Amino acid sequence: MPRSKAPSPTADPAWLALDHQLCFALYSASLAMTKLYKPLLDPLGLTYPQYLVMLVLWEGDGLTVGAVGERLALDSGTLTPLLKRLEGAGYVQRLRDAADERRVLLQLTPAGRALKQRAAAVPPQVAQASGCTLGELSSLTARLHALREELSASLPRVA
Repeated sequence: MPRSKAPSPTADPAWLALDHQLCFALYSASLAMTKLYKPLLDPLGLTYPQYLVMLVLWEGDGLTVGAVGERLALDSGTLTPLLKRLEGAGYVQRLRDAADERRVLLQLTPAGRALKQRAAAVPPQVAQASGCTLGELSSLTARLHALREELSASLPRVA
């Protein structure tokens, strides 16, 4: 069943109220989430963006830098400094792909693999702080993924 489109915002000045802005709700929730993660990740020696990289690598070790960047929607200019810091911390190593020297593979070190066990305590703490049930969190996460897809599909295509 097709979804109905939102009414035109030009007729109602309430559309311009800050508390009615989806973008602000997402932005302020993201700020609160990042603040919540900081004390949880500090003992692991990770920043929030580094944690995201590690999550991707814990799902699939040996990925290319490009694959990690695509998964996280990060460009190489943002990702490269994160990877250098993770490499300096001893969690990952960057290796040239023997089949294609242009590609760089990311390999977890033993310390990076071991960090996964310590990081397992983070998601339950975030879930508890959210005040949501696991079902509610799952539903919200799925809806946000769908929203991201809808918004991405609406972006103008650059030629």
